[in-house]
Amino acid sequence: MGSDHSRSAPPAPPGVRRILVATVVPLFVATVLAAVVLWPRDGSPRAGGEADVPRYHGTVTRVVTEPCPPAANPEGTSAAGDGPCGTVDVRVEDGPSAGQQVQTPVPAGPGAPRVAVGDEVIMVELTDPTDPAASSWNIAEHQRGTPLLWLAVVFAAAIVAFGRWRGLAALAGLAASFAILLTFVLPGIAAGGSPLLVAVVGAALIMFVVLYLTHGVTAQTSVAVLGTLGSLILTGVLATIATAATHLTGFGSEEATTLSMFQGDVDLHGLLLAGIIIGSLGVLDDVTVTQAATVTELANANPGLTRLQLYRAATRVGRAHIASTVNTIVLAYAGASLPLLLLLTADSRPIAQILTSEFLAQEIVRSAVATLGLIAAVPLTTGLAAVVTAAGRSDATPSADAPAPRPRPDRAEALAALGSPRTGRPDGPDQTRTPPPPTATDPWPQSNRSTDTAW
Repeated sequence: MGSDHSRSAPPAPPGVRRILVATVVPLFVATVLAAVVLWPRDGSPRAGGEADVPRYHGTVTRVVTEPCPPAANPEGTSAAGDGPCGTVDVRVEDGPSAGQQVQTPVPAGPGAPRVAVGDEVIMVELTDPTDPAASSWNIAEHQRGTPLLWLAVVFAAAIVAFGRWRGLAALAGLAASFAILLTFVLPGIAAGGSPLLVAVVGAALIMFVVLYLTHGVTAQTSVAVLGTLGSLILTGVLATIATAATHLTGFGSEEATTLSMFQGDVDLHGLLLAGIIIGSLGVLDDVTVTQAATVTELANANPGLTRLQLYRAATRVGRAHIASTVNTIVLAYAGASLPLLLLLTADSRPIAQILTSEFLAQEIVRSAVATLGLIAAVPLTTGLAAVVTAAGRSDATPSADAPAPRPRPDRAEALAALGSPRTGRPDGPDQTRTPPPPTATDPWPQSNRSTDTAW
């Protein structure tokens, strides 16, 4: 699918297209071959603990609450137990017990679901190891399938309604990204592969599929692909250096510690690097596509701009974009780590110790490295786009059918026009000014003048 701009960019010269093909195609082939080599061969999940407990759908039909019985505390006195207490009647919707009414205790404890009559819930049946004939039912959580499905429908409809064919292509790219993550990246890391290598190959594969699927097979997209790939490699190198310099182990979160208990052979340090690579990709392709499109639009608006002028003008746009995107990155990480930040407010250690601790230093390194890779993407992509866009045409003379650049007004001529005598019109005197007579010499600057100041 091509671009949906109202004015399509002119095709790149054949020589430029051949260079781009000779550069991009080998990189794509190398990415595919690396994915084939690293693809996990063992599709069966690893044993990571006890077998999964069967889960069934149910509907709450009755809720009975009652005072909790007193619970003994360490001092030997009794106090009211933590609530709520009571029973919940649930109709099982599927499984061997479909249609039966079962009774469960009211869910209690931190994070327990709050249920009411009519709620759709997930049930688990627990069997007594000493007596297989005895079993008990418990409510695990709410069913969220229907609300999530409606949210996905509204999400997709809004994207297609606004973006049309481009929105449909974006949805296809999103589906491809999740497919690569779920079938290659995550299974490859779980199978014991190098997390950094798997993440780099997976991110490159996502980049090729999503960018060309969403933005079309054009020279502009190829420039964005090269800029994104170069920035990803730089981000990986910076992440490796930063994590080594700060001696990060990857055990900076509760999830990583839990994962190490179930899969002790997973390289958590490599997993940290992989997370930085995957997290940077989504922002990098936004910046590179924007910069490539900016250079193309500037060249269309003023074909007389040289490569240097295109680069300077597009870089100013990139600076504004980076200034807002950096804040976006930091806020995104802060929003995902709000429990961690709240925990810091209750920490009594000095601020210097908190900032240099493993769990907070990990977030600082993640944000800083992603930002550095993002900054590098602007000059890299802009420079490539300026070279490709300006290739095949003269930097000094615009094409014959291209609109001439708007000349800058002459100050002396404007003052002379203001001071010229007025002449009357049929309906009254002194209503209009007589335009100055044409001169033999063109007072405007030449069409090949520098427009760097104007841009």
